[in-house]
Amino acid sequence: MSFERRSSAFALAIGLVCVGMAGCSRDRAKAGSAAPSSTVTSAASPGVSATGSSSAAPGVSSGSSANAASDVPRTGRPTKPINVLLLTIDSLRYDMPWQGYPRDIAPNLTALARESVVYPRAYSVSSYTAKSVGALLSGRYPSQLYRSWSFFAEYSLDNEFFPELLSARGVKTMAAHAHFYFDRGKNLNQGFDVWRMVPDLKVNNTTDESITGDKHTDLAIDLLSEPANTKGPFFLWLHYMDPHDQYRPHPEAPNFGKSTRDHYDAEVFYTDLQVERLLAFARKQPWWEDTAVIVSSDHGEAFGEHKMWRHAFALWEVLTRVPLIVKAPGAAPRMVDARRSDIDLAPTIVDLLGLSPSPGFVGRSLVPEVYGIEPPGDREPIVTDLPGDSNNSPMRAIVKGDYKLIVDDAGGGVSLYDLARDPGETKNLARDKKHADALADMRRVFDETWAKLPRVAPYGGGKIKGGGKANGPRGPKG
Repeated sequence: MSFERRSSAFALAIGLVCVGMAGCSRDRAKAGSAAPSSTVTSAASPGVSATGSSSAAPGVSSGSSANAASDVPRTGRPTKPINVLLLTIDSLRYDMPWQGYPRDIAPNLTALARESVVYPRAYSVSSYTAKSVGALLSGRYPSQLYRSWSFFAEYSLDNEFFPELLSARGVKTMAAHAHFYFDRGKNLNQGFDVWRMVPDLKVNNTTDESITGDKHTDLAIDLLSEPANTKGPFFLWLHYMDPHDQYRPHPEAPNFGKSTRDHYDAEVFYTDLQVERLLAFARKQPWWEDTAVIVSSDHGEAFGEHKMWRHAFALWEVLTRVPLIVKAPGAAPRMVDARRSDIDLAPTIVDLLGLSPSPGFVGRSLVPEVYGIEPPGDREPIVTDLPGDSNNSPMRAIVKGDYKLIVDDAGGGVSLYDLARDPGETKNLARDKKHADALADMRRVFDETWAKLPRVAPYGGGKIKGGGKANGPRGPKG
């Protein structure tokens, strides 16, 4: 039985509530199953022991409802700015314990999900870090941004990042990071008052050798212990790196086995401990009751699905489906069983801090539905975007209803998948005459969507994989 059917059946039985860097490879292995496309709707949240046992058992829910949005108290929008802790965890797959994964690899995040609004069908914007974080910071798709042609993309200062909006309005903007990419003149720190790096990082363009979760949390606690950083509204972004390959062993984590996924699960367990150490500190602070916590990822991770390992190079569901947890003060815990994208995070964070969105944002704030002011609406199509660069051929995809369309911009080919019947994306329906109408409809939606999203070429003059040269209309400012 596929993961999709197993997790859905399990959820139905117990009322379960649902919520990269270089070196990515296309190593050959037997293909596995991919992401589920749908889950059960319930008004309660998943329960799991925080003891760190190696077998997860999400708890029985109470007060479940087929229409969770109608059960949400109409508490209204917050009357004052809400601080935001944004925790992105590199390579974190969609299939976590609070969404039906049977192994208890993240007991503390599962406990957080129990207190939060959870989006079980969330998507990243791209399939590897350098493109996803640019989109996260700008609220725009990576193809829309002034960027270099390199795999480790540099972003021009001509792009507007949302921390600039926050800092200009008196919000303290802080970040701490644990990979050399974030500290190599890529302009990711644009708009941040404080930008700190974990010390003693190893530099390797093909993988991540460092173990950084403990030092990362230490650094975050130091930042949050400075009264000057928290005396007013603040935003802190942390990007935890340890689940990125290499998958290193940790004495704090159980030995789940010898497979690559087993080693990855141990990395997630270790990162979960470090996140909880940060949150345990935060819960004791006077600003905690006025602070939102958002947890997501920059991309997923492949373990043999589509004969791939790790990430980048494609836009399969296992590479673009990610967790999304939003714990906001006063918001009722529940699951929102609608597709959402991390393109909505920039406007959501700006909204929580009481500011107006940038007109350049593509997405929309999740705050109204998080607080039950508005019922969740249809935000499809979901767009994922992999611009061409030194390592990647250009590719774009949309998801709407049951269907997913992937467009190979280099070769001109298209692929169509029915995610309801084929969540593993194993059968391309683009040449199936029975699906000719669906293909035509998805092509129309794709063209209409991207007609509203003007793209720019990268700068730098390098060779773009898949054809063409990097000759963007603007280079870096300054």
